[in-house]
Amino acid sequence: MVDKPEDPIQYLIVLLKRGSVEVPRVMLLGPPASGKRTVARKLCEHTQVIHITDSNILKEDTDLTKKALQYKAKQQEIPGDLWIKLIQQRLSKIDCVRRGWVLEGIPQTREEALSLQEAGVAPNHVVLLEAPDAVLIERSQGKRIDPVTGDVYHVTFIWPEDKEVVQRLERLKAVSEKQLVAQLMQHHREVHALRKTYRNCLKVIDADQPHVDVFDQVLTYILSRHCSVAPHTPRVLLFGPPGSGKSLLAKLISQKYNIVNLCCGELLEAVSADATNMGELIKPYLESGQQVPDSMVLQILTERLSRLDCTTRGWVLHGFPRDLEQAEKLQESNFIPSRVFFLEMTDDVAIERVTLRSIDPVTGERYHSLYKPAPSPEVQTRLQFNPKDSEAQLLRQLKEYWANASSLQDLYPEAVHINADQDPHTVFESLESRLVGRLQNDA
Repeated sequence: MVDKPEDPIQYLIVLLKRGSVEVPRVMLLGPPASGKRTVARKLCEHTQVIHITDSNILKEDTDLTKKALQYKAKQQEIPGDLWIKLIQQRLSKIDCVRRGWVLEGIPQTREEALSLQEAGVAPNHVVLLEAPDAVLIERSQGKRIDPVTGDVYHVTFIWPEDKEVVQRLERLKAVSEKQLVAQLMQHHREVHALRKTYRNCLKVIDADQPHVDVFDQVLTYILSRHCSVAPHTPRVLLFGPPGSGKSLLAKLISQKYNIVNLCCGELLEAVSADATNMGELIKPYLESGQQVPDSMVLQILTERLSRLDCTTRGWVLHGFPRDLEQAEKLQESNFIPSRVFFLEMTDDVAIERVTLRSIDPVTGERYHSLYKPAPSPEVQTRLQFNPKDSEAQLLRQLKEYWANASSLQDLYPEAVHINADQDPHTVFESLESRLVGRLQNDA
């Protein structure tokens, strides 16, 4: 009902075959008249991915788009940072997140490519179409377009069989040979740097052959499971009831693999302490013990996940999302975990772990009545218990966790479930074996 495919059966077959495999994220690059539009359209028909072009990015009804169109109206170039935000905004929509995307002719420069990488836009396949300049110039002069479908044809190379289509074909807006040569020279200046930027997932295909053969080669490459030699950037999500050890495990993972440890609660506290507009907005919620609105949490979290340390080193996140709606919003923001773990334990164990823990206000050392008792009567007398660790409060948290656990597990069917009712380092070894093993399988 949402996508309304022309062939629903084929559409479902493609989606079911795709299953849990990572959706296609494709960049289709090449000089003018190399056939990018034709290949991109056929690719989208076969794989059900979303076709993204510079023109349809600017058709989105958003504040960013309106700002960009103001530059276009003045015949000015859209600033690079604004253009990257527009691309990121479009790719974060749920259709692209669930079905994948093909970026046609984007990026055009190395600077644009690096900015996309920093923004977290990473393709799993990049295709570069190439042909001699003389062939491209010849192709450019004979282009025709179907105003109904937008399909591009050529009087020599690609001509429609349908007579109705032939009758309605229109000439594309003419580009002089001088203008085309200038465009080709610009492409040649940038293409070497683009090759270098995407060398680990790049396939160069000769476009000077029948378009059917070109498409077959592109499709074969896109459907292959690409094995990159580039370092994997982990994106780890930890779920578990209170007391299951999420914070400790995140700390151990972060220390051993040098990835960013993000606790949602601590992040909100840090922002609240800063003299920023967002900090002032969330401070009343934290001080009164109320839940910070999802929209604010998501804005803070996505800004943090977009920083260079997270995009280059990876991250381990815990404390968010707490329910299905939050998880879907995180996905819509284009922050999709590569590994998800559910730490499992009974409520009785959680109550034992949480309600019996305390802290020494003098040294800051944490203790537990059973697992790590105070070393002396003097320390024992000054120990303090956090009111948030009361059994009544804990039972409310456990009820909330289990109410949402099932829907979260359905959203992440490939998640790994780990018994957290063990020694913390045993739990870490169990988690690590599944984390590292999977990374090696991806490489």
